[in-house]
Amino acid sequence: MRIDGQPYRTIFPDADGISVRVIDQTRLPFAFELQRLASLDDAARAIRTMVVRGAPLIGVTAAYGLALAMREDSSADGIDRAVAQLAATRPTAINLRWALDRVAGNLRQIQPAERFGRAFAEAGRIAEEDVANCRAIGNHGSRIFTDLAREKGRPLNVLTHCNAGWLATVDWGTALAPIYVAHEAGVPLHVFVDETRPRNQGAALTAFELNGHGVPHTVIADNAGGHLMQHGQVDLCIVGSDRTTAAGDVCNKIGTYLKALAAHDNRVPFYAALPFSTIDWTLNDGVAEIPIEERDGREVSHLTGRLADGTFATVEVVSPGSPVANPAFDVTPARLVTGLITERGVCAANPEGLLTLYPERRQAA
Repeated sequence: MRIDGQPYRTIFPDADGISVRVIDQTRLPFAFELQRLASLDDAARAIRTMVVRGAPLIGVTAAYGLALAMREDSSADGIDRAVAQLAATRPTAINLRWALDRVAGNLRQIQPAERFGRAFAEAGRIAEEDVANCRAIGNHGSRIFTDLAREKGRPLNVLTHCNAGWLATVDWGTALAPIYVAHEAGVPLHVFVDETRPRNQGAALTAFELNGHGVPHTVIADNAGGHLMQHGQVDLCIVGSDRTTAAGDVCNKIGTYLKALAAHDNRVPFYAALPFSTIDWTLNDGVAEIPIEERDGREVSHLTGRLADGTFATVEVVSPGSPVANPAFDVTPARLVTGLITERGVCAANPEGLLTLYPERRQAA
């Protein structure tokens, strides 16, 4: 995607060949800055502090983080320590562990001196595959938009939650990829962007992306979605996923479940878009089994924004002394999900639907 006309990815190798650059998403939408990651600690910190975020991008960053760790300690113990440190940064998104397992599996059978080069190259392949997968998700999902727009005979109103665009991946995005592809194909559409408290990834990041891409959109308060659905102002909901179970349950940013309930009650189609690396084939009951990250309560009790004079300030918005809870994700049961959009196509959110797209998993299942 482009920033001020210049193409960027969220993560890319630096010119020195031994480090990577990432877009600092904590500075968006008011400032566009790059950070250089040159060590294991740099990568772990970037993931933990949400300089990078979004399940696919976290996975790619972790892959590069493991490669960077091999410059510091390429021993077998070094691999184990790096994997443990990176895996502990964000517990909910399965892509992180998947990427670490893939890179580590390529390292253990080769000599320590070869491990940095092999890991760095493998991280690059994961990044390229993510771009291709997200573009494929966009192509498959855009057909849903095209068909629905033809049926409605007017511009579509789409609601999305959190940020599942190119900033959450290496490029294109998951839930926003079908929107971009449909928009480029001339399908008339408008996006309602949930603000997505407490970190406001919708208001800050999704709106930033859609602005840059020229997609008509409106930012709304998180609690407005159900009202809009009741009044026929939402034709389709689409979200990303941080972990999807083999049964089709979808774990996504906190508040997604409530949108799915409202969509179900108002007969609004509700889709989740995700690459294969987000599917956790070992789990069947998302509510019971997916670990939900509990983040710092300060994300709820304080807000940071830009003042009228252009300076930034952090203000307290919760009654002083009140306890704060901050679960970062919730799980939408498969029964509330109309379909899953993956790089291989669209399927029902159930075991048979997933196995139809991924038949190689039948034996494992």
